Amino acid sequence: MKAAYIEQYGGPEVLKYGDLPNPAPGPGQVVVDAVAASINGADWKVCAGEYTHPGFPVILGRDFSGVVSAVGAGVTDLAIGEEVFGVLETGRDGTYCEKIAVGAAIVARKPAALSHVEAAALALTGLTAIRALEDTLKLRAGETILIQGGAGGVAGFAIQLAKHLGARVITTASAANLAWVRELGADQAIDYNATDFRTAVSPVDAVLETVGGAVAMQSFAVLKPGGRAAFIASGAQAPKPDRADVVSLRPAVSRDRPALERIAELVRLGAVRPPPVRLFALSDAAEAVRISKARHLRGKLVFRLR
Repeated sequence: MKAAYIEQYGGPEVLKYGDLPNPAPGPGQVVVDAVAASINGADWKVCAGEYTHPGFPVILGRDFSGVVSAVGAGVTDLAIGEEVFGVLETGRDGTYCEKIAVGAAIVARKPAALSHVEAAALALTGLTAIRALEDTLKLRAGETILIQGGAGGVAGFAIQLAKHLGARVITTASAANLAWVRELGADQAIDYNATDFRTAVSPVDAVLETVGGAVAMQSFAVLKPGGRAAFIASGAQAPKPDRADVVSLRPAVSRDRPALERIAELVRLGAVRPPPVRLFALSDAAEAVRISKARHLRGKLVFRLR
């Protein structure tokens, strides 16, 4: 199969494109002929060695959409030919390729309303947003949430989900993306290049922080007493707050079929829509990762594999 992979850690330029062996399904696994796979912020960190693996080559990538081409022993709920989407097991990478072996229990049937490209674009971003808002922050109707970096994949999904849950949504974005995040449902959009959000935001119940860096610690300043903040871009541990009356949380983005089916349900209800997508060939993986690392993008970058 064709794959994009690394044989050493480094910048995007170390990515190679070539042939690697086809996977076979183990017990409880299916093999998916991938039609699309998305590029995520974690991918360049894997490339750089921030998340290490036991050996090379390492295929990058975590989420995908495609067609089941083989089933392993014990798999009875998925069949060859079914269209599915999903995210690899926690701590595992390997979707920048044409064939993916993955546990059947963490794969879901692709919503008919979505193309494979759209399903791949929503898989990890949607899973992360659901875990952050519903499971970690436990966002409730009537609350106000600040979502940092609203034009990104996770944040864009989160804006829509928060509105569906009945929350008031404030977000930050560049001037070029302010209209877009308002279209997604943001009640207040702040140009982070022109305005310090700490001066523009009244105290909020919750923060979803997707940017990292200095913004992470600054986010505690806008929380109400008893408020909570969830972090997805600040390392393995949530930052320690500089005040004692707020809670700092790190979502656990565990994988399971019900969470993916929740994404499908939100799509069916019209509560969320797929993000804008920029398509790449797998042979252009180094360029895609370079663009993703720069972070100045709207929506998602996706490989079309077939």
